[in-house]
Order: sequence, then structure tokens, then C-alpha cells
Amino acid sequence: MSAAIIDGKAFAAKLAQSIGKAVATIMASGAPQPALAVVLVGNDPASEVYVRNKIKTTEASGMLSIEHRLPVTTSQAELLALIEQLNTDNAVDGILVQLPLPDQIDADAIINAISADKDVDGFHVVNVGQLWAGLPSLVPCTPFGSLLLLKDTLGDLSGKHAVIVGRSNIVGKPMAQLLLSENCTITVAHSRSKDLPAICREADILVAAVGRPEMIRGDWVKPGAVIIDVGINR
Repeated sequence: MSAAIIDGKAFAAKLAQSIGKAVATIMASGAPQPALAVVLVGNDPASEVYVRNKIKTTEASGMLSIEHRLPVTTSQAELLALIEQLNTDNAVDGILVQLPLPDQIDADAIINAISADKDVDGFHVVNVGQLWAGLPSLVPCTPFGSLLLLKDTLGDLSGKHAVIVGRSNIVGKPMAQLLLSENCTITVAHSRSKDLPAICREADILVAAVGRPEMIRGDWVKPGAVIIDVGINR
């Protein structure tokens, strides 16, 4: 059976158009322009690319992007002060602090200092807990985008066996919960899992979220399975 590649770029363009229309509707009602504050500490090359793309996408959708660039020497106290300022700024609807942060800053402390209702990354413990409890929450973007792509491709996901390879807080764990909420049967595999190829061969949906290029082999995938590769492979 030949493989068919899911056109993620086409789906992203369609989704961006839908978001743009929603933003226009909000502003037409007299509400202020939705605004996202993006905070970048230091000059990590990968982070620079991510932030640039996030700003570009935000502005293309008609939203306001507010960029805060801080030097790599920024202290935790200084970053916390900025976050508190953004938390109390009614003109800011969402806050995104680009990770990773310099060694002198505790990332967990920063993430949980962001107001839960402005935590667009969905990393705050309140949002994490509400996601696992099946309550409304802000959800991490990568797993949520993967879910939208799967539903656009497959329709109803009920009853499908989903295997997630990777158990990170950013992708693996929230991906499992999102698919569980769609009535999938879930298996989460990781570095200590025994016979990973056999586990993968059982999957109707296979999500690779381990950050290792070409880890999943072709003979690990059963015919008709849908694979989502989470990550950038160079």
C-alpha cells in the first residue's frame, strides 16, 4: 500500500483563514484588537525562529503582537516583574514566554506566574489539571494542532487505538488526554517501553513525539495507519 502525505500546510492555511474571520468578527463588534505578548530571553537561534513565526502568524490573523526581548543576563526577578505587568494589563489577552530559558531562571516558576487565563501555551498547572479533568482549559498548541489535523483527516476518532511515543508535558501527555477525550484507546510508549515496534504496529493513529529523526521505522506501521510526526527534522 502506498503512503499518502497529509498536507499540513494546506490545513494550516485554512485554519488561519478561519481564525482571521473570527478576529474580524470580534473587532467588528466593538471589542479591542486581541493582543498576544511574546517574551524572548536571550538569543537562542531556534527560539528566534519560533518567535518570528509566531509573531508573523499572529499578525497575519489580524491580532496584535507585542514583543518583549530581554538580554540573556535577565534575572528571574526581572522576568517575573514583566510577567506581573502583563498579567495586569487589560490590553494583553495572551502571554507566551519562549522556552528554553537561561539557566539562572526556573522555567516552572515563570510558567506558573502567568495568569492561567492568559497562558496560551497551556503549561500552567491549572490548565494542565483542567485538561486531565476534562474541564475547559487552554491547551498546548502542538498536541491541539495535531488533534485538529487528525480529525480533519479521519473524522470521528472514536474507538481508534492511538499510540503516542513520548511522554513529555509539552506534547506526549496532553496528546494522550486529548485523544482520550475523543474516545480513542490510548497507549503511551516511552524510553522504558518493551518491544516498541510491536506496540507501534497496533496503532490506528501513531504520534511520534520523541525529538529523534527517523526513530519510527516503516515496518513498525500497519497498513492504513495515520502517523503524525511532531518535530522538526533536518
